[in-house]
Amino acid sequence: QVQLHESGGKLVQPGGALTLSCAASGFDFRLVTMDWYRQAPGKQRALIASVLPNHIPSYKYSGRFTISRNNEENILYLRVDNLQPEDTGVYYCHFVRDSVDYWGQGTQVTVSS
Repeated sequence: QVQLHESGGKLVQPGGALTLSCAASGFDFRLVTMDWYRQAPGKQRALIASVLPNHIPSYKYSGRFTISRNNEENILYLRVDNLQPEDTGVYYCHFVRDSVDYWGQGTQVTVSS
């Protein structure tokens, strides 16, 4: 059974930093491209970054996001630096296998002073 479990979301002041984690199980994590998405309040879920099985990243938004993965421990990470109020939202990890989308339950990040 595929499971994705995000964690690390919390209330952060503007300018702060945060690392989110996604623990994966039930599939061969090493073989799939993994993604982080964000759903801001009142908006659609949007892609932030992806990382290939060989650790090569790609970013929808450059500069403040760093995606990484640990293929030995089956964990996906997203570091966000210099957090801004517009970064508020629910962050999801995601992958596609055999044309099926898999999502975690999300972790809430709130950026506010």
